[in-house]
Amino acid sequence: MKLLRKTLAAAAALLATTAYADVNIGVTLSLTGPASGLGIPAGNQFKLFPKQIAGEKINLIVLDDASDPGKGVTNARRFVTEDKVDILFGGSITVVSAAIAPIALESKTPQLSIAPVGVPPDQERWMFRLPQGFAVMAHPIVQHMKKHGVKTVGFLGYTDAYGELWLKEFTKQGEAAGIKVAAVERFARTDTSATPQALKLVTARPDAMLVVASGSGAAMPHKALVERGFKGKIYQTHAAATPDLVRIGGKDVEGSYVVSGPAVIAEQLPDNHPSKAVAIDFVTKFEAAVGPGQRNQFAGHAYDTQIVMEKVLPVALQKARPGTPEFRAALRDAIETMGRTILAHGVMNWTADDHWGYTNETGVMLRVEGGKFVVEK
Repeated sequence: MKLLRKTLAAAAALLATTAYADVNIGVTLSLTGPASGLGIPAGNQFKLFPKQIAGEKINLIVLDDASDPGKGVTNARRFVTEDKVDILFGGSITVVSAAIAPIALESKTPQLSIAPVGVPPDQERWMFRLPQGFAVMAHPIVQHMKKHGVKTVGFLGYTDAYGELWLKEFTKQGEAAGIKVAAVERFARTDTSATPQALKLVTARPDAMLVVASGSGAAMPHKALVERGFKGKIYQTHAAATPDLVRIGGKDVEGSYVVSGPAVIAEQLPDNHPSKAVAIDFVTKFEAAVGPGQRNQFAGHAYDTQIVMEKVLPVALQKARPGTPEFRAALRDAIETMGRTILAHGVMNWTADDHWGYTNETGVMLRVEGGKFVVEK
């Protein structure tokens, strides 16, 4: 009996050391508010997130930040203090992602942002982006403009970090290509009109316009430019590569150009594109769940979080138990060193020096034709 008790005790001890707690993931999205057109598709994709990865139960805790950075901070603090999450997903807009980055740093919790966001150097260690970086996505726009003889551009963008970072990067690349930003106008995400700004830009008579906005919010300034009589080329950024742009913009956005990741136009990708099979898998499953024609740039980023977790979770589980600081650090390290990984939105290769990860081959130029996005030839 004594030997049996010792054997059972040893077995129990072994189980205690190998059994893991649930993996908790905190997700903050703009499910309401002016950026809901971005958050809702991502939220729909997260409804398809697996219940288990690497044999471990996944608890996905999704909260609405109402497109408000302050609410995003409240959500993030709840995640790290009450829910004891192992990783943060979000926000789905730049300002929310930026607002919760200090909490990720303070709590040493890795953050997978679903919005393109720049943060101070000290916050970079815990922040990883799933959207393509500004430099990567500005590249195909600048090259397209150069090819079509554009020399001057009017900039109409958000007043926040998304607008500022795009203006900085586009100006730098444009100047190197002989393209000058001739006039700059801004508007807030909550504005319902950009008519005065559009009038000033049209008066400046640039060759083309670059609208820097997101989701449904990208249609309003675009329409204002057309209504003020602008006849030149109008370009949109990757945050506008959503059905909302075409649905709300209607005939006014016909013929415009939008830079995008590959997921939105999965079937149009050449067969040798590395992301084609994965992008089609995303589109097929997402539209089976929410309806045809509903694919979305941000839903694609949400899909890619699953690919990342399926790759890094087994690695982190070899080093520590979920719910511990050691596990959060192990997840961070596994993300940073996961190597070349095929996502729906391109080929990712995060490194210690690059938490954006994509290359200049990532961006795809689209044209709106017949109310649909088609790959620009």
